[in-house]
Amino acid sequence: MTPNKPRRNPQTQPQISQSPEQEIIKAIHQLNNQKNGTLKDYPIRDLVKHAEIFGPYLKNKRLETNQIRKFLDAINRLKAKLAQTEENQNQLFSEIEPEIVLLKPKLAYAAARQEAAKPLSDVMSAAIDQVHSLEDFERLVQLIESVIAYHKAEGGK
Repeated sequence: MTPNKPRRNPQTQPQISQSPEQEIIKAIHQLNNQKNGTLKDYPIRDLVKHAEIFGPYLKNKRLETNQIRKFLDAINRLKAKLAQTEENQNQLFSEIEPEIVLLKPKLAYAAARQEAAKPLSDVMSAAIDQVHSLEDFERLVQLIESVIAYHKAEGGK
């Protein structure tokens, strides 16, 4: 007589977790629940943990780095503008803030052209919505750079 296999209780079966982009977007939206929370309040350890999962996810979706090159180049141009002067960077931030917000349509365009870019577009758009200061922008840069680093480490091209 063979022992009966225990039956799995459907209530104890592991639930399918959210997709990586949904998890990151949820974390970003939860910043709103904090008093005056913005992207700078995204804990760096959580950001890195999310990027470590999201980068390979994008690679598996067949997103290629060159497909988001315009977005990365735009981020780097804004970063360079801020680095040009140490004086009154908050005023300079207010001048480039519209350019940061205008990254959202570029992301939407990339997502419309290539389905694999949609998760990145969704995450970065949610992050851009939380950028209201220089510190927030710096956290946005850290997020995209981390995602791309893990994407490349996974073999993304």
